[in-house]
Amino acid sequence: MSKFEELGDDHWMSSQETPVKKEALALSDQEKVSKISFHFKKIMELLGLDLNDMSLSGTPNRVAKMYVNEVFSGLNPKNAPKISLFPNNYRYTGMLVEKDIEVYSTCEHHFVPIIGKAHVAYIAKDNVIGLSKINRIVQHYCKRPQVQERLTIEITNELKKVLDIEDVACVIEAKHLCVNMRGVRDTKSVTITAKYSGAFNNESQKKEFLSHINLDSNFDL
Repeated sequence: MSKFEELGDDHWMSSQETPVKKEALALSDQEKVSKISFHFKKIMELLGLDLNDMSLSGTPNRVAKMYVNEVFSGLNPKNAPKISLFPNNYRYTGMLVEKDIEVYSTCEHHFVPIIGKAHVAYIAKDNVIGLSKINRIVQHYCKRPQVQERLTIEITNELKKVLDIEDVACVIEAKHLCVNMRGVRDTKSVTITAKYSGAFNNESQKKEFLSHINLDSNFDL
C-alpha cells in the first residue's frame, strides 16, 4: 500500500504553493483541451457510458474546456489578475475589510467543489488596492485544485506582495463536497481556516477583524 493510500481521506497538503509541473506551461490551452478531452472520453467509456448518446457525446470536450478555461484557469500565470494600486493620499491607517467574497474552488484530493466565503483585510501604508482586485485575487487562487489551508495562505501572501506590507489577514469558511456528498456524508460541517500576518497577530487587531466579519458558519449551499 502506498503512503497516499494509507492517508485515505485525511485532509492534508504537501506544499504551500500549488504543485505545478513546469512543462505543463509549455502546452497551449487548445493542446490541453484536446488532450484532456481524449482522456476524459476514456474515463467515461470505462465507466460504461455510451458516448454515442446525444446528451453524452459532447461531454468530454465540454469538461476539457471547463477545466482549462474556467475552473482551473488559475494554474496558468498568464491568467493572473492585473492589479491596480493607488497612492494612499488620504493616509488612511485603519484596516480595510472585504468580507463575504464568494469561494468556488475544487478539492485536489477528489476533484469535487469547495464552496464558501473568504474574508480579507489589510492595513494600508503607501498604497491601496482597487476593491474589485481583492475579489479577483481570491478568484484566481480558487481556480486551481486546492486545499483550503493553501488557498488561505496564497491569498494572504499575494496581498502582502502586491501591497508590499505585512499587515494582512484572511479567513475562509467553506463546505467541502468531498465530505458532504461522499465518505462520511456530513452535510452540516464547515471548515474554517485563518492566516494572520503582521499587526493582525495582535489580539486587539485580530478581535476587531473578526468582529467586522461576524463569522457565522451556519450557511446553506
